[in-house]
Amino acid sequence: NIKGFIMADTIHKTTGGGNKNLHSSRIAKQDEFYTLFETVNEELKHYKEHFKNKVVFCNCDDPEYSNFYKYFKINFAHLGLKKLITTHYENDKPSYKLIITEYTEKDPPRETLLQNGDFRSDECIKLLNECDIVATNPPFSLMKEYLPMLISSGKKFIILGNLNHATWAETFPLLMEHKFWLGVNSGHFWFKVPDYYEEKKTDFKIDENGQKYRRMGNCCWFTNIDIPQRHIPLILYKKYNNEEYPKFDNFDAIECSKVQDIPEDTDKIIGVPLTYLAKHCDEQFEIIGKMQSDSGNDYDFGFPKINGNNKYVRILIRRKK
Repeated sequence: NIKGFIMADTIHKTTGGGNKNLHSSRIAKQDEFYTLFETVNEELKHYKEHFKNKVVFCNCDDPEYSNFYKYFKINFAHLGLKKLITTHYENDKPSYKLIITEYTEKDPPRETLLQNGDFRSDECIKLLNECDIVATNPPFSLMKEYLPMLISSGKKFIILGNLNHATWAETFPLLMEHKFWLGVNSGHFWFKVPDYYEEKKTDFKIDENGQKYRRMGNCCWFTNIDIPQRHIPLILYKKYNNEEYPKFDNFDAIECSKVQDIPEDTDKIIGVPLTYLAKHCDEQFEIIGKMQSDSGNDYDFGFPKINGNNKYVRILIRRKK
């Protein structure tokens, strides 16, 4: 579970004074993850037709490091972009933005910002209102604030996230209301990390140039752009039986611990793993809600329990007729 990690191509430290700011700086130094170019390319190539004559804003991507910026810069003409905007972030001083209106090998001149480039700043909100599509890796620690803000803006978006972000009280109702869904790719993603990161036995490597990498699980993409992949139904073959699919103790639904084992022949509500969201097809199944906690949320039906034993969060689905 990496819900607490700050994973962004621009690290946003909490503004404020005293110990709070020092604590945020310390966290940022421990959790700097930079998206690989191939990760960006493997997802964004599926949205090519949506970029034509559009203004793209990378509002959490430092152009000095960001492969989102690099991707859109080198593919500016190929995608038929109208404009590319990216903002640099500073913790406690004014920053800058870059704006590209045609392909250029060199970076355009920096345009000074009056504020620090935080996506919540007045200047960045104004830039958000001027764009058509947002594509970025936002700070994971701020996703509860970032994703609802982005959705309320009415803009199209393709952003990197974590599967757990979809289940939060602030975000799950938006998923249920079809305000966002998962993109094409999900799973374990590699990220560049700074030199001061300590080596680990697993999910860690160093390339021939000495660059360090960490691999993080449960990564995914969130979007509100309709692409063909989200309409591909799962191929199912299992048949329902009482022994293999027990009922939950506290809700009228059956447990299915693996997505590939979803039974094809029942109209019962089925509790499936969180990873199902990456395979969901609206034409095949309806999402009823989730089983995660006793929060009292309209879409949360309590802790998933089988014979008194707690299960991890379950997404509740029902086959459409």
